[in-house]
Amino acid sequence: MRRFKKTFLIILGTAFLGLLLSNLWVVYSTTDIVQTEIENLKPHEVGLVLGTSNKRANGEDNPFFTSRIEAAAKLYKAGKIKYLIVSGDNRSKYYNEPLKMQQALMEKGVPENVITLDYAGLRTLDSVVRCKEVFGQNEVVVITQGFHCYRALFIAQYYNMNAVGYATTKLPLSQSLKTVLREMLARPMAILDAYILKTRPMYLGESELINQGEINE
Repeated sequence: MRRFKKTFLIILGTAFLGLLLSNLWVVYSTTDIVQTEIENLKPHEVGLVLGTSNKRANGEDNPFFTSRIEAAAKLYKAGKIKYLIVSGDNRSKYYNEPLKMQQALMEKGVPENVITLDYAGLRTLDSVVRCKEVFGQNEVVVITQGFHCYRALFIAQYYNMNAVGYATTKLPLSQSLKTVLREMLARPMAILDAYILKTRPMYLGESELINQGEINE
């Protein structure tokens, strides 16, 4: 029993250390390229809005979705970005994150013709890699919550993208604690995906020019 307890504690301690070091690596390697003030953000051609459901399980509005939409619309109206890629999950005709993001952005006054929908952003990794390899964008502003920006930018750096993050308004801990904890567990997976498993997006396909090639002219 003592040997079992000792082995268990070693495994538990190793796992905790790995979790801690993974989070430190992801956060501190990207923290300098996450902006929270719009005035400090240099103008870019393209913003990448990472997807999430517009509603919570109980039917209430999802504050993570709302804050990302508000941030993206704010950047567009301030002239910090010209075009937007909204990337998310489209698992069925009843669940379509990119379409909901497009509709919400248009309600905020963002023109439809500057919004490109990426229906295959099943994971953060998929959204970031597809932004580069499918939509041909190497310099982007990643728009999401601050704690999510770190992992997205870590992936972007691995793929040699010149990306920066724009962190949305912080939510109260009572609304974000579960998601923050889940994100802490996702960061070690991002390292494994990149450096060990060499994980690729589920769907790539042929290159697509966004906005009928306006950006690339």
